[in-house]
Amino acid sequence: MYNQNRERRQGFALMLLFGQMAQIGFDQIPPVTLVMILGQVAIFLRLFKLPFRFDVEASCISALHVWYREDYLRLILGALQHADEWHLYYNMVSMLWKGRKLEQKMGSVKFAVLLLIFTPLVGITLLLLTVLSELTTNDSMYISQCHVGFSGVLFALKVLVNHFEPDSSHIVMGIIPVSSKYICWVELVLIHFLVPNSSFLGHLAGILVGVWYIHGPLLSSIIDALSQPLKGILINS
Repeated sequence: MYNQNRERRQGFALMLLFGQMAQIGFDQIPPVTLVMILGQVAIFLRLFKLPFRFDVEASCISALHVWYREDYLRLILGALQHADEWHLYYNMVSMLWKGRKLEQKMGSVKFAVLLLIFTPLVGITLLLLTVLSELTTNDSMYISQCHVGFSGVLFALKVLVNHFEPDSSHIVMGIIPVSSKYICWVELVLIHFLVPNSSFLGHLAGILVGVWYIHGPLLSSIIDALSQPLKGILINS
């Protein structure tokens, strides 16, 4: 529930987001990245009607709803839903940075296919982690926890960005240099402790999907196999 002061500031985060996009230049943002950002903003603002209920409660990803009640659409809808405006802002700024880097390197077709595969795959991995946590701890809390937001996919993308820039380093908390090889794991732990209500298992699921793409031949081969025919169709059209 929002208090009155916060209600007055509604829209400020989106103004910041569009200000940063305008500073870069909308024509300088690759098309898939731009569509993903604008699409998630449109979903958050309810700019179009959907043929089903689409709010946090009806779309969040949990083992209870997806695994046991077979509501599989949540694997995609949950990633596109955000709890509040600032949640959306931070995720879309991250998407702006990661998307520009990866889409320029991979090409728009392959990047689009990668997002289409990564989004439900992160959700599936999250489900497996929650069920495994419930089985190992015998704590039913895990299967009822609900997760929303694109940050799991963003963690997967961050693994790819760091893989393509292996010699780079990051300064954590302004003082600690961390190699790009380990920054995802450091951020996983820091965000868990510093950001209330952040989804540790959701972020971990994203990292695992990114690692699978880099080090497991099957996932990258599937994305390559799906991308090549689409590239050919676009070139010949």
